[in-house]
Amino acid sequence: MSIGSGCENWWVTIRSPIERALTWATVTGATAKGVLFGVSALYFTTVVGLSPGVVGAGLTVAGGAGIIAAFGAGRLSDRFGAHRVLITATVGQGAALAVYCFARTLIAFLIVACLAAGTQAAQRTAQATLLARHFTGPGRIETRARLRVATNVFVGVGSALAAAALAVGTAAAYTTAMLVAALLVLYSTVPLRVLRGLPHESAAAPGTTPAAGRSPLRDRRYLAVAGLNAVVTLHFGLLTVGVPLWIAGHTDAPAATVALLLVLNTIVVVLFQVRAARLVPDVPTAGKVVFQATLLLALACLLYAAAALGSVVIAVAVLILAVLAHSAAEVLSEAGGWELAFELADPRNAGAYQGVSQTGFAIGAALAPAVVTATAIGHGTAGWLLLGGIFLAAGTGTHVVTARSSARPVVRQR
Repeated sequence: MSIGSGCENWWVTIRSPIERALTWATVTGATAKGVLFGVSALYFTTVVGLSPGVVGAGLTVAGGAGIIAAFGAGRLSDRFGAHRVLITATVGQGAALAVYCFARTLIAFLIVACLAAGTQAAQRTAQATLLARHFTGPGRIETRARLRVATNVFVGVGSALAAAALAVGTAAAYTTAMLVAALLVLYSTVPLRVLRGLPHESAAAPGTTPAAGRSPLRDRRYLAVAGLNAVVTLHFGLLTVGVPLWIAGHTDAPAATVALLLVLNTIVVVLFQVRAARLVPDVPTAGKVVFQATLLLALACLLYAAAALGSVVIAVAVLILAVLAHSAAEVLSEAGGWELAFELADPRNAGAYQGVSQTGFAIGAALAPAVVTATAIGHGTAGWLLLGGIFLAAGTGTHVVTARSSARPVVRQR
C-alpha cells in the first residue's frame, strides 16, 4: 500500500475553503516546525551560547507560557473570532522566530521562547475553535485528521531541509535555517487571508460578552476528560525523549534505530489517522477507543522495556514492534480525544471549551519529558511498568466518564 492510497487521496477531497486555507497554512507551518526540530537545539547552544541544561529549563518555562496562552486564546476566540486569533498568533510566532536570530542573552532567549510557545499554543486553540464552529459530525473529525496527516508529512520535509544546515554545521547555517523557519511561518498567513472574509463566528458581537453558555470551568465532565487526556498525551514524550535515551543507555540497538522508529511512526500516522477518525461516531465509542489506545500504550511500554534484554537483532525487532503498537495507540487516542473535545463542548462557548482542551494538551506536553525520564529512564523496567499503568488508568477513567455520555444538543446561534 502506498502512502498516497493510504491517505485515500485526501488532498483532492478538500472542498471547504476553510479547510483548504487551514491545510495550506499547515503545510507551510509544519515545514517550518521540521526545520526547527532539526536545528533549534544546536542554534541555542552553538550560536546563542547557552548550555543544554539552560536551554531545557528555558523551554520548560516557555511551556508554562504555552499553557496560559492555550486557555486565554479560547476566550479571545469567543470574543473576537477564532480566525482573527489564528492570524494574529501566526504572525506573532513568525516574528518570535525571527527575533531568535538576534537573541544573545539568557533573558532575551526566555522572553522570545515564551512568546514563541505562547503564540503556537494560541494557534492550536484557534484552529480547534474554527473546526468546532464551522464543521459538524464525522466530517469535523476527518478534517482534523487530514490536517494532522499534513502536519506529519511536512514536518518530515522540514527535517530534511534542516539536514542541509546540519551538514554545513556553522553558526551562519543555523541562523539561516532559523530565518527560513520564521519566513515559512509568516508565509503561512497568506492562505489564511481567506478567513478574513468569515463573519464573526462567536455567539456575541466583538467586544461584548459571549452568549450565555456553560463555562467549561464548571463542567466537571469536560474537565475530567481534558485532564485524563493530558495524561494520555504524555506518550508524545516517549518517542522524542524517552525512547532515544532508552536506546542509547539501556539497549544494544544502534543509535540509528531512533531515526527508523520515527519514520515508522510517521508512516503509520499518515496511512491510518483518517481511517482511525472514522471509528469514533459518538462520545461513548470515542471513550472506548481511547481506552483501547491506552491498552496499546501499556503493551508498547512492556515491549520498550523488553528491548533491553536481548541482543542487537532482538532489541531492534522488539523496538519495531513497540513503536508499531505505540503508533497505533497514537492515531486511536488522537481520534477519540478530538471527538470528546468537540462533542462534549457547549457550542455557545466553543472557544472557551477548546481552550480548556488545548490547555490539557499543553500541560501534558510540558510534563512529558520529566515524567518519562523519572519513570522509564530513571527506574528501568519498573518505571516502564509504572508508565504503562498510568496510561491504562487514564484510559480506564476516560471510558468510565464517557460510557453513558452523549454529545450536547446543538444550540442554533442567531
